[in-house]
Amino acid sequence: MDYYSKKLYLAQVDENDILLARVERWRAHEKGVLHRGFTIILMYNNLVVLQHRKHPAFDGFYDLSFSSHPVYVNNRLQTMEQAIYNALEREWNLEKSDLITDLKYLNKFYYKAKDPNSIYTEHEVDYLYLTELNKLPNINKDFAYGYEMIDISNFKFKILNFQMAPWVKKINLNKFF
Repeated sequence: MDYYSKKLYLAQVDENDILLARVERWRAHEKGVLHRGFTIILMYNNLVVLQHRKHPAFDGFYDLSFSSHPVYVNNRLQTMEQAIYNALEREWNLEKSDLITDLKYLNKFYYKAKDPNSIYTEHEVDYLYLTELNKLPNINKDFAYGYEMIDISNFKFKILNFQMAPWVKKINLNKFF
């Protein structure tokens, strides 16, 4: 079954990231329901990996390096780490052993953004993580059109050349690069 067709439940939260309820994934995005998500910055040899998203929401935008959500599995909400490792495997064909560093939590932030090309709205408390890879990623073409590698020394200037996802614009990258 196609991942985007699966019925998945996300963590509906308030602006303080207090868990309120379960919400079906596409209902949350159609109605702009605030939910919990994450964004991961993948690094390889001092290069930041940008994912060219292939997704029902913000299709064709670039992300740092991908974003997703913890979901409920057997009525239990995944930890961020479980959700991240599942997404790494699903979207990048990467396993935990492909990481040089542990996942490093950087920050969390609130945002809301309507996709100009679809019915979906991303409305999240987004957790930001960073990790380094020991090999080049092998992207899953079901989730991305491709990817770009950007040197961190030119990162802030270079990303101006890409249509970045709105949540990326909310991240104060000066704190991390």
